[in-house]
Amino acid sequence: MPLPLAPLVPLALRLGAVATAGWALRRAVKATRFSGRTDQRAEDALDDLGEGLALHRPADRGDEGDSQTNAGVRLRRTIRWGKRGVEIDAGVLARLRIKKL
Repeated sequence: MPLPLAPLVPLALRLGAVATAGWALRRAVKATRFSGRTDQRAEDALDDLGEGLALHRPADRGDEGDSQTNAGVRLRRTIRWGKRGVEIDAGVLARLRIKKL
């Protein structure tokens, strides 16, 4: 007895349209996105961060009406599932400058 495939045609067309739209969107984003570069100085600075949160306001950066706050955060964790696992190393450097006009 033959299998009726006619009811599956609309579903196949919708899935094909969604897949084509996703492929086109991915291709468009990839074409317009800047590939970036890896700055070794930034990588070294992130590797040198201590674990935890650090905030400080440099005295030499705060003139009349200006202020600067620097922050550094690092989180290192190892998560294991049975014999396998992952190591998470998240580091963030931030600078906030406020200048009165």
